[in-house]
Amino acid sequence: MSFKRFQRRLVRVLSVLVALSIVFCFGLYAYRTFFGYNYNSSLSEKDLAAGVQADENITNLALFGLDTREGDTQSHSDCMMIVTVDNTRGKIKMTSLMRDSLVPVDGHGETKLNEAYFYGGPELAIRTINQNFGTDIRDYIAVNFEQLVEIIDALDGVEIDVKDYELDELNRVIRDYGIEQGKTFKSVESTGLQTLDGVQALCYGRIRKNGTGDDWGRVERQSIVLNAMFTRVQEMNASRLIGLMNKLTPYVTTSLSPAEIAPLIVGAVKNGAPALEHTRVPLDGEWNYYGSSGQYILYDLETAAAHIHDYIYSDIFPGDTSSAHTPGGSESGEDTQGPLGGVDYDEPPTGPAAPDDAGSTEPDVDPASLAEEGGSYDPATGDYQDADGDYYKLNPDGSRTYYDQEAYRAALGN
Repeated sequence: MSFKRFQRRLVRVLSVLVALSIVFCFGLYAYRTFFGYNYNSSLSEKDLAAGVQADENITNLALFGLDTREGDTQSHSDCMMIVTVDNTRGKIKMTSLMRDSLVPVDGHGETKLNEAYFYGGPELAIRTINQNFGTDIRDYIAVNFEQLVEIIDALDGVEIDVKDYELDELNRVIRDYGIEQGKTFKSVESTGLQTLDGVQALCYGRIRKNGTGDDWGRVERQSIVLNAMFTRVQEMNASRLIGLMNKLTPYVTTSLSPAEIAPLIVGAVKNGAPALEHTRVPLDGEWNYYGSSGQYILYDLETAAAHIHDYIYSDIFPGDTSSAHTPGGSESGEDTQGPLGGVDYDEPPTGPAAPDDAGSTEPDVDPASLAEEGGSYDPATGDYQDADGDYYKLNPDGSRTYYDQEAYRAALGN
């Protein structure tokens, strides 16, 4: 073999090696960019009580929003949603589950739905959802509410329409969050459609007191924040999306492997950006407050499971009497479903009359027993503290009057 021929072969071999190296480096970069998240593989061999997948084109995931404070070793899942990726209809459906729902939890009897995550992490939380609602969930995505601040700031904020009755409570929660963090954060100065930064949006998704709709209103606001985030992402070009994913993946924990995420994303966007919908169970008129201080939400789990199954697999929107659901409204274009094709709670929903024991303050009842789970009662002052750390007075009818937290803590010398 001549030297020149050997030289040509060597150049070809080296060129191939260089090309392979480039491909490998690009692949490694892409892997770290798109899949540099917190991967939890511990669920792969666990019994999650998942039913048989009814449609191979539909994937159900559990989405947990965790309220983990500094020093906590366990978390309550204060936001729980079934996220359905429906490739047949080109939709992503979010079904909110009320955190105070009274459900049986393996090994812990009947308790609040959000206690399952506290007692057994994502494994017990998923199994509890599957057992009570007949779902086929095998994977989850979790984001800590504290990390939501970083995610929204990476999106340059989100567009939110702040209502008149939300403004004072929103700014109260922002002030309290600042006290908790030892910082001062910018308040929201006016109502209306505006860009909220990470802290403001986080606090918007947390408010539920002082006439803002209780936990029902909070569930709706959480979906509004998620939709606003989704809208921001849709507006980005490819280069910004890559940069965004680089920033966001460290804040996400999931049981989905890279090999499972890729086809899920491809399937969801194969026909363009998917439509986003939101609903929640139970429906209006199908629930009661329950417990000594109305701390639970009681409803028929089989009825709720039927709503969820019909929505996920038959695309029948809960409470919709028509045979098919058009996102955001009817075929005539009239908006019949509210934001996200979902529910809109400017006021708390209307349910059956509360049971006789809800809000009871009879003399033979120990006041401490009326404190909500995770809260406390101070016999010296007669005041209560809820699970969020806010102080309130319990009224004779079972309702609550919250104090200005900053002034109250100053009065206590804290």
